[in-house]
Amino acid sequence: MALTAGRANAQMSQANAFAFSFRALDGGIVPLAQYAGHPILIVNTASKCGYTPQYAGLQELWERYRSRGLVIIAVPSNDFGGQEPGGASEIRQTAQAEYKITFPIGEKAVVKGAEAHPFYRWAAALKPTDVPRWNFHKYLIGRDGSLKASFASAVEPTDPRIISAIEAALGPA
Repeated sequence: MALTAGRANAQMSQANAFAFSFRALDGGIVPLAQYAGHPILIVNTASKCGYTPQYAGLQELWERYRSRGLVIIAVPSNDFGGQEPGGASEIRQTAQAEYKITFPIGEKAVVKGAEAHPFYRWAAALKPTDVPRWNFHKYLIGRDGSLKASFASAVEPTDPRIISAIEAALGPA
């Protein structure tokens, strides 16, 4: 039996983030379930955006908190201003060669609208007024897979609001 849109949305809102996977930039699969028990910061990224220098702040967060369990996943997207026009090699060049990113990077994905990646549709169902409006929107997933916080593109990765949310999600050191 096919699900109606309402039933599908209801089921999606009951799921947690660990129900979703992203394709990795290298073509593998990144199931979020492999990070169950870890907070995850998921960020839609772009190589030719005014916010692209935020990669440096994301790498700083990764280096500061990964030993305590934080996972960061970049999800490149061409949805806003066509600012991620290239393929995997161009994305790698910007993220890894230019910004020295060592955290996981997904394959380019749609993050807005009806064709959005299922994770982004799930997050939009939970926080319909707090969806990506540009590149470098950040979602913080708790250790239990719940959507804990959302931060607009203009909020720098090292902003005290993000630091506080990450530290709360990580718990005592």
